[in-house]
Amino acid sequence: MLRELGETLYAPFRFGRFAGVGAVGALCDNAVLLAFATAGLTPEAAKFLGIETAIVVMFVLNERWTFAGSGRPGVIPKLRRLATSNVVRVGGIAVQLVVFSTVYRRLQVDLSALGVDLWLLVASGAGICCGMVVNYVTESLLTWRVHE
Repeated sequence: MLRELGETLYAPFRFGRFAGVGAVGALCDNAVLLAFATAGLTPEAAKFLGIETAIVVMFVLNERWTFAGSGRPGVIPKLRRLATSNVVRVGGIAVQLVVFSTVYRRLQVDLSALGVDLWLLVASGAGICCGMVVNYVTESLLTWRVHE
């Protein structure tokens, strides 16, 4: 298992793709976060909806690009990977939400432009960066099983 983890982590091209897909996910996440927070939802609830939107978008992109050729072919295995992806990302979601809430609530900084609370984006970025490491390892090992 330790050897598999080392091989998973030392895949610079795959990690680069994963990070690129993550950037697209971060854009989706933050767009949903801002939309719902501006509409009056609590920042944490808006962040959760943003994360869930990003998970689906990133799964599709990772399936077709980052981990193309990994995992079993077919509709049923793909649906299993989507379900697995959501389950294994629970750790990353928890990390993101804790970091987001901590940065947003405890390090409160008045940073706004045109009536938009930009501190939401700073806190979101901190959460995304911390959660990404957890998500990469769990997705590689459990969702696409790159070590098989």
